[in-house]
Amino acid sequence: MGSLPPSLDLPSPNAKSQQIDQTTLLNLFKSQQNHLNYFFQNLDLSQTLTFTQTLLRCNGAIFFSGVGKSGFVANKISQTLISLGIRASFLSPLDALHGDIGALSASDILVLFSKSGNTEELLRLVPCAKAKGAYLVSVTSVEGNALTAVCDMNVHLPLERELCPFDLAPVTSTAIQMVFGDTVAIALMGARNLTKEEYAANHPAGRIGKSLIFKVKDVMKKQNELPICKEGDLIMDQLVELTSKGCGCLLVIDEEHHLIGTFTDGDLRRTLKASGEAIFKLTVGEMCNRNPRTIGPDSMAVEAMKKMESPPSPVQFLPVIKDDNILIGIVTLHGLVSAGL
Repeated sequence: MGSLPPSLDLPSPNAKSQQIDQTTLLNLFKSQQNHLNYFFQNLDLSQTLTFTQTLLRCNGAIFFSGVGKSGFVANKISQTLISLGIRASFLSPLDALHGDIGALSASDILVLFSKSGNTEELLRLVPCAKAKGAYLVSVTSVEGNALTAVCDMNVHLPLERELCPFDLAPVTSTAIQMVFGDTVAIALMGARNLTKEEYAANHPAGRIGKSLIFKVKDVMKKQNELPICKEGDLIMDQLVELTSKGCGCLLVIDEEHHLIGTFTDGDLRRTLKASGEAIFKLTVGEMCNRNPRTIGPDSMAVEAMKKMESPPSPVQFLPVIKDDNILIGIVTLHGLVSAGL
């Protein structure tokens, strides 16, 4: 690429004016901490409790709305509630006036986040939401604002000032909005007695969800994926089976599919070292482990991982058996890790 013509050369940044030192950064964090402490020390807990109880008693859905940075916070809080199994949603004030307000009903609550409480888009939304019969709550930081005069309930979030040197950029106000909303969400979680299992059901793709939802039967190999052999088979005749199924072992069974034992690639190395050429005449049944760790198909997958890692030494797989010691599958450590556990 050619260089820019002289008239289009970008000015080189003034390195000195763009520097920041550790002390300056530390002071900013301390200032933000002080501003947040002001919020915590001055928050009206009685007002907050009434707000939380109102959300708890909601028979419909809880909608959140806001504009700009407050809108981002409102959206995030709605997503937090949804993840806790609470009926919630974000309502864009602009889209609401173009059809989305149809989602509101008389049994719903609409929470309006705004630092100033004078946001024009929210004020235009209020009469439309009231016409739908929704219960309106304003969450603001400036006293005597327009929203408090037209909503059914008002929550004041004490704001000392923004961290911004001009007291303009919404950085402290959005921080306290987020802290306030997410703390209320956790209060609702506790009041609704949400169990760990119910929480996991809303997060099936996450590690927490998988550990509480996935069972051994959901992650095990089965049927043609199993490296099976009979106890009378010669070890050397089963090398392909031992290595081709990716399990690092052989599962030794009888004619009725009862599990007799296991033979691992580690057993192969030890047998070869101890027996030498005699290994060509040894059967799997002669050298297999007849007392392997096993697990049932309905056990939790996370329990299988714990069992693999338990003393006296860790193992890389567990045969899966059902009643009467019938082999039906195998679960491997690699398979559990690949599944996100």
